[in-house]
Amino acid sequence: MKRLRWLWGGLFVVLTSSALLFAQDPKAGIERVIQAQQEAWNRGDLEAFMSGYWKSPELTFFAGGTEHHGWQAALDRYRAVYTSPGHEMGKLEFANLRIEMLGPDAAFVRGEYRLTMSDGKKPHGLYTLIFRKFPDGWKIVHDHSSAAE
Repeated sequence: MKRLRWLWGGLFVVLTSSALLFAQDPKAGIERVIQAQQEAWNRGDLEAFMSGYWKSPELTFFAGGTEHHGWQAALDRYRAVYTSPGHEMGKLEFANLRIEMLGPDAAFVRGEYRLTMSDGKKPHGLYTLIFRKFPDGWKIVHDHSSAAE
């Protein structure tokens, strides 16, 4: 019985230590945000997708040759481009994610986005993101997305 308690105790320590290390790894935290955004997009849940962004009027979003300011403006743009009549969200995939830590609370992130639409079209492009760590977790404070021509 003592041996079984020792085994369970050791397993608990290993699992707890692994969970703490994973929770403290900033790159893993940022990857979780991006993965959650992809999943939310593919469910058609723009509000959950936007939870990865800093909910502030100071958020900046560059796309289509235009600079947008604020969380609400970013959400409004996504709605207009992807959920207004005649548009669709498609299936989103993020690829080639590269995370460069700028400090303990900031990161520069680059990658590709790929959409697959119901008509077979596959719009895609590149993005750069600046993440900051807030008390409630990692958030995108700047997004620059460019569509491939």
